[in-house]
Amino acid sequence: MNEQSSGWDSEAPLTLLLNEADDVVIALRDIAAGEQLLEGLFARDPIQPGHKIARHAIPEGGAVRRYNSLIGRATAPIAQGEHVHTHNLDMVDFARDYDYCAEVRPTPVPQVHRTFNGFVRADGRIATRNYIGVLSSVNCSATVARAIADHFRGRLSEYPGIDGVVPLTHKRGCGLDARVEGVESLRRCIAGYAAHPNFSKVLMIGLGCEVGNLDDVLGGAEGDALVIQQTGGTAATIRAGIERVEACLEEANNVRRQPVPVSELKLALQCGGSDGYSGVSVNAALGVAVDLLVSHGGTAILSETTECYGAEHVLTRRAISRDVAEKFVSRIKWWEEFAAKNGMKINNNPSPGNKAGGLTTIAEKSLGSIAKSGTSNLMAVYEYAEFVAEKGLVFMDAPAFDPVGATAQVAGGANIMCFTTGRGSAFGCKPVPSLKLASNTALYERMRDDMDINCGTILDGQEVLEEAGERIFEEIIATASGKMTASERLGYGDEEFAPWDMGVML
Repeated sequence: MNEQSSGWDSEAPLTLLLNEADDVVIALRDIAAGEQLLEGLFARDPIQPGHKIARHAIPEGGAVRRYNSLIGRATAPIAQGEHVHTHNLDMVDFARDYDYCAEVRPTPVPQVHRTFNGFVRADGRIATRNYIGVLSSVNCSATVARAIADHFRGRLSEYPGIDGVVPLTHKRGCGLDARVEGVESLRRCIAGYAAHPNFSKVLMIGLGCEVGNLDDVLGGAEGDALVIQQTGGTAATIRAGIERVEACLEEANNVRRQPVPVSELKLALQCGGSDGYSGVSVNAALGVAVDLLVSHGGTAILSETTECYGAEHVLTRRAISRDVAEKFVSRIKWWEEFAAKNGMKINNNPSPGNKAGGLTTIAEKSLGSIAKSGTSNLMAVYEYAEFVAEKGLVFMDAPAFDPVGATAQVAGGANIMCFTTGRGSAFGCKPVPSLKLASNTALYERMRDDMDINCGTILDGQEVLEEAGERIFEEIIATASGKMTASERLGYGDEEFAPWDMGVML
């Protein structure tokens, strides 16, 4: 980074330059037209925080680089000091140099292996929370599932070891051909939650005539099922469900936390409401924490396939094998075909909020998003909601819509989550605690009740990436050991179970 304009020193400069090869700098605060940014560089336009400013004149069609990578081409001549955004920059197709496995490196081993205080289930699975789950197999049983869980709100004071009774409902489960991928992904989601270690017990509620099969869904999970059509209707099933939950409260309450290796953590990586700072502060700092977790033998699950588009070469170069790299690229190609078949382009992303925060093209957004993965080797690639068995950094194919992607990661076994944001986000993910990380101090102060960690300290010059990353790593351990997150205190997580709807409904 250019120290003069990095935003990491105590003088809090106006702009951030990520690489000397970049064509743009990033505004660190509101900048007025005519204001001097650097020697010889003046702002031609008013610039909002997080937005880009041209370091030099760029001709129409000229490449624009950020992170020393192409983020698009100018759609009109851009003058030095001019605001660079959607009005004069667009995504273009370009050749990627995948350079398979070129940047694979040995994983460092820490001198001291850390532990956290987790729950050890009878079968050896490791949990960070202790919930009881009530899951609906189909939307038709959602009301019953919620009524059973709602019965226990405010009635668990005698069972302090239980974090709550969680209803997980959804809008699907029938009207779909049982052979299509959409049904299989739904089954994987429900089965993954039913078997999740953060549930000490799971009760599944079905209607009885849906496409989904309860036996297939529950498999070997620790739970049982009630079928409304067989139990006597709505009221009878609610009464029976309450009795089933009551019968397991004592046992669930008796589990106790104990020290377990940090290698037992599976960390889901999510971002939502990104801004122009996300890739250089919060996501990059989380990447440092991911590298620390991986060095301790833990697992980190990167996802959001459409937010890797245009930057996939960053991961193919770190893939542990050509097979892993090619599987990742195949998922990118699938998304290109899927979007085209539906008359869309992947670079319709970023969202309006992303653009308001300074992100212009999907390549720019993807380069910042991938920063969450740190520098670790890519060990495996998984389909949506598949169980994650590999240690280290892995990738799971999923859309970029936060609840849908997070649902897949939790179904895959994630027992803790870090969620980064630059614009602000309202999200939780029961039964998994979700830490909220802010990219800038203004957001952290504005939404203090929703945020757990402020990474705007990097931009403010109060700490460097490595310090922020170590701070995140320590907070991950504390949260896994029982410290409540902001989203848990606010009650988020009951509405965020959102399996990917990818089937044709008939």
